[in-house]
Amino acid sequence: MAAKPLPRILGSAKRGGGGRSRVLAEGAVFEKGGVNFSHVMGARMPASATAHRPELAGRSFEAMGVSLVMHPRNPYVPTSHANVRFFIAEKPGEAPVWWFGGGYDLTPYYGFDDDCEHWHRTAASACLPFGADVYAKYKRWCDEYFFLKHRNEPRGVGGLFFDDLNEPGFTDSLAFMRSVGDSFVDAYVPIVKRRKDMSYGERERQFQLYRRGRYVEFNLVYDRGTLFGLQTGGRTESILMSLPPLVRWEYDWHPEPGTPEHNLYADYLRPREWV
Repeated sequence: MAAKPLPRILGSAKRGGGGRSRVLAEGAVFEKGGVNFSHVMGARMPASATAHRPELAGRSFEAMGVSLVMHPRNPYVPTSHANVRFFIAEKPGEAPVWWFGGGYDLTPYYGFDDDCEHWHRTAASACLPFGADVYAKYKRWCDEYFFLKHRNEPRGVGGLFFDDLNEPGFTDSLAFMRSVGDSFVDAYVPIVKRRKDMSYGERERQFQLYRRGRYVEFNLVYDRGTLFGLQTGGRTESILMSLPPLVRWEYDWHPEPGTPEHNLYADYLRPREWV
């Protein structure tokens, strides 16, 4: 039976596009938070998009996505990121190539098992209707993707990451992306409520700023979304909205054994099964 044609949910592939950004600054709970919607198009796929799909080089493209990042004020509340996106790449005389991608991840400064377990249970529940092995697959991909190779350490405790999703067909792929996106609030808000009023001092604040440096390093060196936005001529302020407002680096710093800061590295910044 012939495959159904792809629904034309986007417009014609011209160069340009745009989006919307909403940023919260100096809030009582979030020191900075932002949500971006983007819809961009161009005559050629940028290098960041064809690095792992070289067969798409030279195609026109159209991309639509929503991304958000939340940088909390209290160091006991983890930073969190989420993204959902759709791409279509076209070439005259050939069938369009399309796919969905996205996911979400958690970056704690101080580790709590119940936070990580809740986060991953919610992610697993969002995946379960689409197959018993889906969560494990995308959880592993998240661990591998959000990894700072030059530091040899994960960015956080992971979550979900998927890309190039089209095999289930358009309708089921869209449904999965929506399930992931819709589950983010349920995954994150209970953690925020649990930790936002915990007492902290200058020690915890300085460690939070130090660990934020890792977040910056990942986004500027490895993150596909950041690179894609910059390479397609997007609005720089929106693309770099994900960066925290304050950050610090310290030369060759290592936490003292037995401290909560050391426990983050020893017990949480490593692949673990949380479900």
